[in-house]
Amino acid sequence: MEIFSSDSLDVLERRYLIKDSSGKVIETPEGMLKRAAKFAALPEENQTYWEERFFELMSGLRFLPNSPTLANAGKPNGQMAACFVLPVPDSIEGIFETMKRAALIHKTGGGTGFSFSNIRPKDDIVSSTGGVASGPVPFIRAFNSATDAVKQGGMRRGANMAVLDYWHPDILEFINMKEEEDVLTNFNISIGVDNRFMDQVVNRGDIDQINPRTGKVNGRTIPAATVFDAMTRAAWANGEPGILFFDHINKANTVPGSGPMKATNPCGEQPLLNYESCNLGSLNLTAFLNEAGEGYRRINWSRLAEDTAAAVRFLDNIIDVNKYIFTEIERVTKGNRKIGLGVMGFADLLIELGIPYASMEALELIETLMGFIRKKAMEASAALGREKGPFPNIEKSVYKGETVRNATVTTIAPTGTLSMLAGTSSGIEPLFGLSFVKEVLEGRKFYVTSRSFEEAARKGGFWSEDLVQELAHTGSLEGIKGIPEDVRRVFATAFEISPQWHLKVQAAFQKHVDNAVSKTINFPAGAAIADIRSAYLMAWKYGLKGLTIYRNGSRSNQVLKFASKDMEKGTLPAGCSTCPE
Repeated sequence: MEIFSSDSLDVLERRYLIKDSSGKVIETPEGMLKRAAKFAALPEENQTYWEERFFELMSGLRFLPNSPTLANAGKPNGQMAACFVLPVPDSIEGIFETMKRAALIHKTGGGTGFSFSNIRPKDDIVSSTGGVASGPVPFIRAFNSATDAVKQGGMRRGANMAVLDYWHPDILEFINMKEEEDVLTNFNISIGVDNRFMDQVVNRGDIDQINPRTGKVNGRTIPAATVFDAMTRAAWANGEPGILFFDHINKANTVPGSGPMKATNPCGEQPLLNYESCNLGSLNLTAFLNEAGEGYRRINWSRLAEDTAAAVRFLDNIIDVNKYIFTEIERVTKGNRKIGLGVMGFADLLIELGIPYASMEALELIETLMGFIRKKAMEASAALGREKGPFPNIEKSVYKGETVRNATVTTIAPTGTLSMLAGTSSGIEPLFGLSFVKEVLEGRKFYVTSRSFEEAARKGGFWSEDLVQELAHTGSLEGIKGIPEDVRRVFATAFEISPQWHLKVQAAFQKHVDNAVSKTINFPAGAAIADIRSAYLMAWKYGLKGLTIYRNGSRSNQVLKFASKDMEKGTLPAGCSTCPE
């Protein structure tokens, strides 16, 4: 059975397939999928039926779970969640206990997020020693060094998210902590903000800096613009920090009785409570297209509904068969039973339907498609709740009195490696380029060319070797003569699409996503800092939960790049300097 491409097989052999003690691969890709299907079916009374159903779903490349599930299902460690948030207390003992726990999570392939806002500021009192505190930044560097020492179960480099709230006295040091490109390579960083901060930015007001040790104003009041301008300037320079709108995040918190969320997983798409984990999976949208029909009629809605329900059951079962590293994580995770079903292949779907990414028709499709998926996912979760019982914390939730099985059901993840396995575009991103190079796996290069564009060019009669060479150098159709205008619009790449349209697409998806959306807002190299500022304000007004921007050419070390040396500065998938895929 040939399921995966040759490049995908290389990834599978390096990251996912079982090896013997000498490092020799002893499992086939089909065997990997059967292993994951068997394990996911264990909680079912009719295990044989669901094992076959889950295998058929994955082998058809219509759905794939997150990487730790494919890699670890049925193995002794058996840890299959991708997303974790751990608390960082204001004590040496607590900080290093969290660091140890993060290392053990990374070993299994999970990614970790932390809020460092509880750590007392630099030069504050340390009464036990009579000394002064170092502040959160040196501890973040220590976490980064610890991550360097752990390779994630042979799968990938460890990934973290560090969050610091805007009111922390060390916020400016935090914002500029990644000013040099090759530091903190295992961390993405984000600033936590609320509506009050954003109001003060708009109205040119002041904010208090608060010492988290005392809960009191630190004796300093500074203009909100000082923090906001530093954020936008740093993001313009190198793509970080990102921004997290915690009022929006917690307004959508489905279990408010369990407390507020203060951090997310490394790519920002999964806000979680302390000690909470979540397993994700993605539907491959291009796999639900029929050959016959036009427009939306090409989408096989009945199959999409059936597979959405099966994917929800798969992810819910993983919560029960997962092997939890710590009892606290098991307790919180099973208490809320959050899952995150998302999509990949959105750009390829638009191309197949002849819809430009930057268009009202694309937004209408998002409303219809993601609304449909969430509706069917919620129906499936409610049916599971009636069959197996609701999540234990339901009385603390917005679903009090109902029979919903999962506190959340939808998430949009970056799907960096999963989309490669499925042979489709990543997450909800537009095409990075029509031809580009992706570097993964310790320098291994994959040369990617859009099959959809090649088919369209051959059909239109303008495919040629000269065109292939031009695409290899530029990645887009910009400046290339002889291309029909309708083709240019449909095949517009990430940096040809305006930031405003990137934001509109993210906002349209967020309306139908319980958790959050992993998405990069791309800017051309010539964008001004004021353009970044406008995007942040627009994201807040749209009600987004977070934002990651990237200005073309602002980093030299990229995962994705074009072939020519003068075009090697590209963008990372889903706005990550480090992404668990």
